[in-house]
Amino acid sequence: MKKFRKVLDGLTTSSPASAGGSPSCGSAAGTPTAAPTPRELDVHETLLSEHFHICKTVRHGFPYQPTALAFDPVQKILAIGSRSGGVRILGRPGVDCYCQHESGAAVLQLQFLINEGALVSACADDTLHLWNLRQRRPAILHSLKFNRERITFCHLPFQSKWLYVGTERGNTHIVNVESFVLSGYVIMWNKAIELSTKTHPGPVVHLSDSPKDEGKLLIGFESGTIVMWDLRSKRADFRIYYDEAIHSVSWHHEGRQFMCSHSDGSLSMWNLRNTAKPFQVTFPHGKSQRDGRKESCKPILKVEYKTCRNSEPFVIFSGGLSYDKAGRRPTLTIMHGKAITVLEMDHPIVEFTVLCETPYLNEVQEPYAVVVLLEKDFIVVDLTQSNFPIFENPYPMDVHESPVTCTAYFADCPPDIIPVLYSIGAKHKKTGYSHKEWPVSGGTWTIGSQTYPEIIITGHADGSIKFWDATAITLQMLYKLKTSKVFEKPKGGEVGRSAELVEEDPYAVQMVSWCPQSRVFCVVGISAHVILYRFSKHDANTSITSLEVRLQCEMEDVISPSDTENTVCATDPGGHSPQPQPSSPRSNTPDSVRDSIPCLRVKDRVIRMPPGYQAELVVQLLWVDGEPPQQITSLDLNSAYGLLAVGNCNGLAVVDYLQKTVILCMSTVELYGSADPFQRLTRSPRKNRQSTSDFCMRGLSNFYSDSKKRIRTSYQSLTELSDNQVSLDLERSKSPTSVPYPSSLHNDPRGTAEPVSNLRASHYSPVFYLLDNVKGPGRKLSLPTDLKTDLDHVNGHCTSPTSQPCVPGRPRVPGGPEGPRLSRRGPGRPPFRKAQSAACMEVSLPVSSLTEGYASRRAMLQQLHGVTMYSHDEHHTTTYSWNERESRENSFSRSRSSSVSSIDRDTKEAVTTLQFAESYGRKLDTLPTPCLWVGTSLGLVLLVPMSIPMDEQERMEEPITVAPTGTVLMLKGSVLRFGFLDCSGGLIQSPYELWRDLNAPEDPERPRRRKLVNFSPCSSQETASDGHLAVVCSERQAKVFLMPSQACLYVHNITESSFVLRADVVGVSNSVCLACFCANGHIMILSLPSLRPLLDVNYLPLTDMRIARTFCFTNGGQALYLSSPTEIQRITYSQEMCDNLQEMLGELFTPTETPEAQNRGFLKGFFGGNAQTFDREELFGEAAAGKASRSLAQHIPGQGSVEGVRVAAGGVVGDLARARIALDERGQRLGELEERTALMMSSAETFSKHAHELMLKCKDKKWYQF
Repeated sequence: MKKFRKVLDGLTTSSPASAGGSPSCGSAAGTPTAAPTPRELDVHETLLSEHFHICKTVRHGFPYQPTALAFDPVQKILAIGSRSGGVRILGRPGVDCYCQHESGAAVLQLQFLINEGALVSACADDTLHLWNLRQRRPAILHSLKFNRERITFCHLPFQSKWLYVGTERGNTHIVNVESFVLSGYVIMWNKAIELSTKTHPGPVVHLSDSPKDEGKLLIGFESGTIVMWDLRSKRADFRIYYDEAIHSVSWHHEGRQFMCSHSDGSLSMWNLRNTAKPFQVTFPHGKSQRDGRKESCKPILKVEYKTCRNSEPFVIFSGGLSYDKAGRRPTLTIMHGKAITVLEMDHPIVEFTVLCETPYLNEVQEPYAVVVLLEKDFIVVDLTQSNFPIFENPYPMDVHESPVTCTAYFADCPPDIIPVLYSIGAKHKKTGYSHKEWPVSGGTWTIGSQTYPEIIITGHADGSIKFWDATAITLQMLYKLKTSKVFEKPKGGEVGRSAELVEEDPYAVQMVSWCPQSRVFCVVGISAHVILYRFSKHDANTSITSLEVRLQCEMEDVISPSDTENTVCATDPGGHSPQPQPSSPRSNTPDSVRDSIPCLRVKDRVIRMPPGYQAELVVQLLWVDGEPPQQITSLDLNSAYGLLAVGNCNGLAVVDYLQKTVILCMSTVELYGSADPFQRLTRSPRKNRQSTSDFCMRGLSNFYSDSKKRIRTSYQSLTELSDNQVSLDLERSKSPTSVPYPSSLHNDPRGTAEPVSNLRASHYSPVFYLLDNVKGPGRKLSLPTDLKTDLDHVNGHCTSPTSQPCVPGRPRVPGGPEGPRLSRRGPGRPPFRKAQSAACMEVSLPVSSLTEGYASRRAMLQQLHGVTMYSHDEHHTTTYSWNERESRENSFSRSRSSSVSSIDRDTKEAVTTLQFAESYGRKLDTLPTPCLWVGTSLGLVLLVPMSIPMDEQERMEEPITVAPTGTVLMLKGSVLRFGFLDCSGGLIQSPYELWRDLNAPEDPERPRRRKLVNFSPCSSQETASDGHLAVVCSERQAKVFLMPSQACLYVHNITESSFVLRADVVGVSNSVCLACFCANGHIMILSLPSLRPLLDVNYLPLTDMRIARTFCFTNGGQALYLSSPTEIQRITYSQEMCDNLQEMLGELFTPTETPEAQNRGFLKGFFGGNAQTFDREELFGEAAAGKASRSLAQHIPGQGSVEGVRVAAGGVVGDLARARIALDERGQRLGELEERTALMMSSAETFSKHAHELMLKCKDKKWYQF
């Protein structure tokens, strides 16, 4: 039991708050307050550092930028390699494992050791890796690094331990898979081809052993040369020189003929009896022209030749279409006898493999499916049916169907919500799939003992919302919601803003708010709109109510004498904030006509809504005086109150969605009332409204480059960084090891013409809102001197989240000589952006800047986007190009001038977070009332108490009273999160309403009434006088306040050199803690309420904004983020879950007997020739072939065995795992001992032989003959 004694005397000299150097938090103006009596706070904190550990759990989604594919026909598991060095291994649903090469080099090829529980990967850094799949988390056992040659192709024969490796120089090396040692047997390119050949044959593109004789190796070179190499005699049986380049080769199972695919779109068939010319050449998609020649076709990148027992063989290939048909999609062609079927794909084909019944190449193959790996999809085609249907994919490969723009994670949901969503979503599933079982059915997986309902919600650029069942580390889509159906579709010839925005993702989702208990769901769109949905099991014919909110600061600035004087004004506690002035009359320009209109048009007719989530209310912010509405930066919903709150940089609006009215719409300044801690200084009026309006009202097409306009909402937007981003095709053509920024990007002249607002992304969270780049009249704020130091200067450099860099040598003086004549308004930001999804940001930051940390959020955004900075010394903007951005890295970090103040600058105060709660709006309150907690970008917290009728009928008829009290609490940096604890340290849940189906038939015996939970009348609250604790977390600080006295009990400075991106109050191990994710990649866990650091791990360097915008914590010690544009990475920070993770993961390897080879029969074997076997050990072993050159390749031992022990579960399973590993190691040592013994015996025999020969030679010689 820990006792935290806190005397509420209003002074912080003896409290932890004094350590942070912050002012007194007791009053709005920072003046000390006195508590009536001392009090003792008893909190039993059970969380310790031992309860936390960071580890990855599972990765969902489609592998980003796939490069390789492999399949084990016996274990029935599949592996996919990616350009970033990742390997995904898939089996039956639930068996999904992700591995990562430490080098990050692209995976060129994958080869399973069939039915051995091992996988060989060849990477672009010319390294071979052997993965052990006999453990739940695969690990590398051996690695072999080639030093002088580049790997181009690998082949591992079935039931062989010798791997053939082809190189770029045309040589073929042989590697022992067991020991990962290079054999001395090498097939040199100059020996493989004829001596008379004058040209190099090119890299090796194919290696395969003959199905008829394993001692014959077929080598295909890129130039068109094919060599059949006899491994025993070490010579070529035959050589083929073809005019066209070779892409792939495939054998007939009898080993008498093979098929090649070529770069001219042709297929050639070769017979081993006559290799002088092919006995058949076909152009499957080439038509004969009038002159008799075939039209030119694209290359056939791969061909598979598979035979069937009861039908014609299958010839399956990719590519080969004619060039004259532009715009055709990539195809997979299936030739079965005379029938030719062309399957068009939505994306380019990366690789495909045919699944066959037998792993033996010398038997009839009997293909039953073909796995096709596309650039952005993964499908399996059923070959057993004539119409070739595809299988329904059980994996969540369509997360990126539209770019992901936001995420939300809910653990421990109500148990009935998942079945309900699944039943509704199942009605809308596609049909036409194959009825056969999913063919990739390997591995085993069982639901762990510690499971609870989990749901992940993803918002997308096209306005769609997807609900996913994430229970027990799986992911399955439950329900899909399209928010665009709420709005009218603009007509083709319609003139107006909405018509221009159809191409620019006007429905993209920015954030979501969901109450699982009441099933009320809110969506914030990029068009400054909020849609409220209610769930119903019945369809309904109803209309959608639309509310329009004029949330815009309209006051005109008036010049003030204090504006020209360098004077710091003190705050007058009894004064009032300046009231908004009447707006000036609008001019007759077309821009000013756009006033009091929304950005989108809601359907105004009765709509039939299917069962599921049905739209009930749409709240839209309006254009004001030709200025577009600012995007919404914060949202909160409370079903018990029936209220919805939205905020942006202009102010706050509260909507009663039960009565469908707006009950509060105020600017941030008005919320303070007399408690405003700042002296708001007025400025000169704007000189030119027309220019800024013109700038805002240009079509969005002018805000983006032509290449980006063409991308639109397609998948290519996943790789966009900004308006200067290179196209996807250019990105794909780059080497995996190339630099992040192409040279053309550094000198792009368009970068100098784009204003700041054009380059900003639409952010999921208000954390990433650029406060200095907003539209509308700014306010000049001045803070008392004693507060400036605390808020703006930490450790000698600026840490303000909203500060701007100073121009060297010219300090920013609030009332400098140029102050009055400057129009300090940035250009207007367009209301919509191209859906800068969480998948958009693909820039890699320099490591040095990441480790140093950013001085502010704005600095990091400038670093990421290369945006324009507004100079305070000249009346124009200065744009930094990419080269300048890299050269000025340090100017955005620790070298920033400490004289910059985030208060004495041109800015607006944005509402960054909102939360409804039962709290105390005033210090003298004795009972809690419904309150709205408001956090701003200046680190201030305001409380807005409300009076809500309790009776259901009165609630629907009586208005809600809202009275902002101006209560102000202060923190460093923008406020991110609120949390509420009782005085014993337990988490206080927000009140909510139990779900009721409003469209269900009325039951006279059981009338539908609102059932509220945790929402009681004040008179019945017995422990109300005890108060509660309020946890407030900002970008840099966390504080715990005691309500209603508003005394700061504990304070913790989370970071000095960086800033917090995401913070959540979560439940872990039956207790509560504060989880934070910082921009420098650190994950921090703080105890509550004492804010003791429990965990600080440098987990993930923030290399792109995608992670920052999608990272979120949830209860149970789990979190997630978008690790790539197509993949969701889930992690855990709970030690308990790390310990139980092994039983939750699936087993990749299951002991299975290898099928026996078919008996060919006497006559067939006599006349057809049996497949000859030979001992490869005799040819490739060290005794016969010797040792390879040490400089050719370097063996690197892996950590597989150690990792296996580490991840093994305790008890009998762990003992068995350790015993198995020990047995394997013992067997390996015995094998090595046996090899050394054989080598010693061989050496001894050689020595004896040479000694005997020497004795015979010298036996009859005289002494003088020596």
